[in-house]
Amino acid sequence: MSHIQRPKTILSRYGGWLPSHPAIHESFLDHHVGHARRKVAQDADHSTAAVQAFGAAIKADPEMVALFEDIFDQASGENKITSLDMLLHAFDNVVEKPPAFHIAEDDDGNVIGEPVGVPLYVLFDLLGNTTAAYDLFRKPAFNVELKKLLDSWGEFLTTPASAKCLHDGPEGWFSSAAISSMEAGGRGRFEDTWVCPDPSLPSKGYKSWDEFFIRKYIPGTRPLIPASDPARQDFILYSACESTVYHITDNVKRHDRFWLKAQTYSIQNMIRDPEVAEMLNGGTVYQAFLSPQDYHRWHAPISGTIVRADVIPGTYYAVLPDEGAPEDDPDLKPGQPHGAMIRSQGWLTTTSSRAIIYIQSDNPDIGLMVFIGVGMAEVSTTSISVNTGDRVQAGDELGCFRFGGSSHALIFGPQIDIKWADGVEVDKHQLVHSVIGEIHLKN
Repeated sequence: MSHIQRPKTILSRYGGWLPSHPAIHESFLDHHVGHARRKVAQDADHSTAAVQAFGAAIKADPEMVALFEDIFDQASGENKITSLDMLLHAFDNVVEKPPAFHIAEDDDGNVIGEPVGVPLYVLFDLLGNTTAAYDLFRKPAFNVELKKLLDSWGEFLTTPASAKCLHDGPEGWFSSAAISSMEAGGRGRFEDTWVCPDPSLPSKGYKSWDEFFIRKYIPGTRPLIPASDPARQDFILYSACESTVYHITDNVKRHDRFWLKAQTYSIQNMIRDPEVAEMLNGGTVYQAFLSPQDYHRWHAPISGTIVRADVIPGTYYAVLPDEGAPEDDPDLKPGQPHGAMIRSQGWLTTTSSRAIIYIQSDNPDIGLMVFIGVGMAEVSTTSISVNTGDRVQAGDELGCFRFGGSSHALIFGPQIDIKWADGVEVDKHQLVHSVIGEIHLKN
């Protein structure tokens, strides 16, 4: 157990959200499902008050109970969680501890390891890809109760007890395998890139999971590269988040419908501001997602003034149910039911809990643009660190996500074209502050 390998196959589209190696995915589920089955067989009480309260609220609502029963009936045959009580006991096993670095054996007996940064999402994954879950997970009453559970776990993740997974042992986030996963994608050597309060300690000095998760980079390790022509500096577009490109689209409508198989963006539904939506009608949307291994602070993609900053409450695990991975999926076999949330990211910009920051560019040709931080799954907490009227330079911090993975979108008006930089394409990882494009006025 002293030498743990990273999986040879690393998911790009689902990386960090679903375990990339099937053996780790199966072992993680077997661990939590096995615990849940034993507790159900023992008719055991729940070990955490937050899960007990969540379960009681669900069971007191006949409609939610009926929808959960439909979810278990409709879920894929691969689903191993077959009752609400099983799900609740699996939750118990997650929220009484920090997210784990999970180890397992592959088919050849090699010990492999991988971080599972969004464990509740992995439990919800197949259940969510059902029409009954589409109805239940969008219900305000369900999300009110779920938020209480997530907030309770989030509070625990700020305590010293949550740092127990921050060590260099086999199941620690600083084991060689875990460090390798956090250094992949050109992120850089961990201790040379991220502020570590005390690198000499096994925990590297982080006092809680939250402090580790929202760690800052060492100044100079994520530089902004200036334009080769200083006169064009205000036309350079920088990556606001360390993230993997999900979708880029032009001529986005103010208001559009979402279909189960073909997602389009709807600006008014994204920002809930009809006046600004009209200004941005016909513009461009860039969306990219963050894995749990990524840096989770947001930075200004341009220089300008903060016009407004809002937080819109929403859903946490609702997805557009689909028929599974498409034919051209780079990671999953066609029809495989896992990962519907990742495939629903366009739709999530209109339904999930999200932070919306309006920035009036210093460049009048750009005008007003919008940054949206989309909380996905247990990463529902969005913390904004700027206020109306603040001046920001490109690269200044805007806020952060907490507790898992997430997504973000940039919206620009219809008067501009963006020449995207080489390598800015779907499923490609972008470092924060990297140049992702250059803005031009349309002819």
